Order: sequence, then structure tokens, then C-alpha cells
Amino acid sequence: MEKNTINANATANRQVIEINGEAVGVVVPDAGTLKFVAVKYHVWELDAQRFATADAARHAVVAHLAGARARPGRLAEMAA
Repeated sequence: MEKNTINANATANRQVIEINGEAVGVVVPDAGTLKFVAVKYHVWELDAQRFATADAARHAVVAHLAGARARPGRLAEMAA
């Protein structure tokens, strides 16, 4: 039963990172930081990076997408 409690607490601490209404990743507590886990290919380069807050991770995603504006395709559309 204790194992379920630990898993429930870990799940409660996960935060979804959304950009323009689309989930692009989650942050999960890990070693005193929040580890970003990418769920969309266009933010894959940020996968496993660590952040102090979920807002810091969200800002990193926005900056990453904004840096892609010069490249054609969906990645540039996401940053707009």
C-alpha cells in the first residue's frame, strides 16, 4: 500500500507544460529540481534538462520555439 502512496505523490507533483493549448512536455521532480520530459518532437532538444520551476521550463520552451522561427514548418508556427 505504501508503494501506491509514493506513486500517487509523484503523479501529483508532475506538471504539464502547454504551449498554445498543446501539451509539449511535463516536468517531474528529480534530485531537487524539475526535469523536463518532452512529449513532442519539436521540443526534444530540451528533454531531460532541469529547471528550478515549471515557469522556467515553460519559458525555455517558448524561447526554444521562438529560436526556430527562421526554420520552415510547424516548429515556426508553434512559436508564433
